Amino acid sequence: MYPDRVVSGMRPTGSMHLGHHHGALKNWVKMQSELPCLFFVADWHALTTHYDDPGLIERSTWDMLVDWLAAGIDPSQATLFIQSKVPEHAELHLLLSMATPLGWLERVPTYKDQIENLSNKDLATYGFLGYPLLQAADVLIYRASQVPVGDDQVPHIEMMREIARRFNHLYGKEKGFEAKAQEAVKKLGSKRAKLYNELRTDYQQQGKDAALEQAKAMLDDAQSLSMIDRERLFGYLEGSRKLILVEPHARLTADSRLPGLDGRKMSKSYGNAIALREDKDSVTKKVRTMPTDPARVRRSDPGDPAKCPVWQFHEVYSDNATKEWVAKGCKSAGIGCIECKQPVIDAIIKEQEPMHERAQQYLDDPTLVRAIVADGNDVARKLAQETMRDVREAMGLAYS
Repeated sequence: MYPDRVVSGMRPTGSMHLGHHHGALKNWVKMQSELPCLFFVADWHALTTHYDDPGLIERSTWDMLVDWLAAGIDPSQATLFIQSKVPEHAELHLLLSMATPLGWLERVPTYKDQIENLSNKDLATYGFLGYPLLQAADVLIYRASQVPVGDDQVPHIEMMREIARRFNHLYGKEKGFEAKAQEAVKKLGSKRAKLYNELRTDYQQQGKDAALEQAKAMLDDAQSLSMIDRERLFGYLEGSRKLILVEPHARLTADSRLPGLDGRKMSKSYGNAIALREDKDSVTKKVRTMPTDPARVRRSDPGDPAKCPVWQFHEVYSDNATKEWVAKGCKSAGIGCIECKQPVIDAIIKEQEPMHERAQQYLDDPTLVRAIVADGNDVARKLAQETMRDVREAMGLAYS
């Protein structure tokens, strides 16, 4: 059994904003203290939609890494690396593509959505069609157990699981596997061996998922087993195959509740975003000019917070007392829109202060970021090479 591990990445296609912070980075900061985490810049993925402007990718890569560090990602806790610096991602993508049905790629919900939403770009490319498979390779190559995603990305994780399952079924054949697995069972000791066989039977013949989980927990506690024997017994539980690629699980994260300044999704392309490291004067100007409830034409007109984009910022940034003051003052016209916006301005600036402080050392000395990434690339590549050694062997490509 492989250790629990979290893998996630972002495409470097522009400046990071507060929507990214509340939608992903805050979760990353929390997870890095719970499990080993690998966070990567998905520069190859950026090429699927920005292949005609690669200069943007290079600039955005380093800016994004500074943003991650500014948001609180700690390189002593998490591994930060760049996808294209670990070429094994591309090799696994290629090998997985040999056995992945075309229909699996075409049915991914976001494929059609992006084709429609990015109609100004020519996305009739193999790279764009195949990006969910590259995404699968990004995760499977680290044998990650968890991938933090929102609800809209769950189909991608399900496809990753299907790809891993199909690969293990096709290639997880070890010569004399069953005999070796039975020898490994004996190493558990008579009592545990008996329980293992009973649980295996319950799962395989009656489909009892609880039996599978109980058996896995028992194997996790079996200190006497070697790594290869443990791996064999996990495979033997579910059939007579060796587990080469791990099926990852979606770790659902709370969707960002922070919209753009106009109430739509926050996006640089919409011109409604506040950058992660925006200066105070710009933050103040942007929030003060936010649209409000159209019913409040004059200061004396009462309004409805539910119809005002500023209220959605209060939902994220304000405490209950402030929200109560805003709701009461808006509905009674007791406060004006500028007064309503000030607590939001203050809260955003306060949130960004430590980000500016953390970022400054990397802005003063960019070699610090490059050193962090160089170390991360090395760590990630070592893990990726271990997986690819097993993949090549399983596929009969280990000859020299």
